[in-house]
Amino acid sequence: MKEILTLVLIALSIGLDNFASSIAIGLSGISKKDKLKIALTFGAFETLMPIIGLFAGKQAAQFLGSKAHVVGATLLVLTGLYILIEGLRKTNAHETIVATKGAGRLLLAGLAISIDNLIVGFSLGTKKLSIPLAIIIIGVTSVTLAIAGMEVGKRLSSKTEGSSEYLSGIILIVIGLLIGFGIL
Repeated sequence: MKEILTLVLIALSIGLDNFASSIAIGLSGISKKDKLKIALTFGAFETLMPIIGLFAGKQAAQFLGSKAHVVGATLLVLTGLYILIEGLRKTNAHETIVATKGAGRLLLAGLAISIDNLIVGFSLGTKKLSIPLAIIIIGVTSVTLAIAGMEVGKRLSSKTEGSSEYLSGIILIVIGLLIGFGIL
């Protein structure tokens, strides 16, 4: 049960990047076909990056032994702090909207949104979590949040985007602390 709770919280946290970016995209108005294409692309990257990190984390856990969870927890806290700081510095979501026009730009946007998830996946790998379960939970959550973000983007102000990033950062910091203290 702890494993599922940890994965759901992580999936929600990293999926909030999708949600925030998708709100900005939704504000610009896009077709249903493009919504699905963007959601699937963002979801694929949001799933793939932590999975790559999970594999690397599992290898590191074997090397680091009993101290692996401390390294993973520290990386989660640092990633959360980074996301919070970036959320404070971000002033214009237009870059994400422009980045989704064209297949190459869409792939680059997906990569840019999810690159920090390598570290999150690495941290999870030090906890020896199930990779198939992580793929399912993170993938479904990421695609769902991307679709939801585009749908509500029409109705919300751009201030919601920054709030999602703050929440994402805070969740990662809390999960990192819980793992570090052996609670999760």
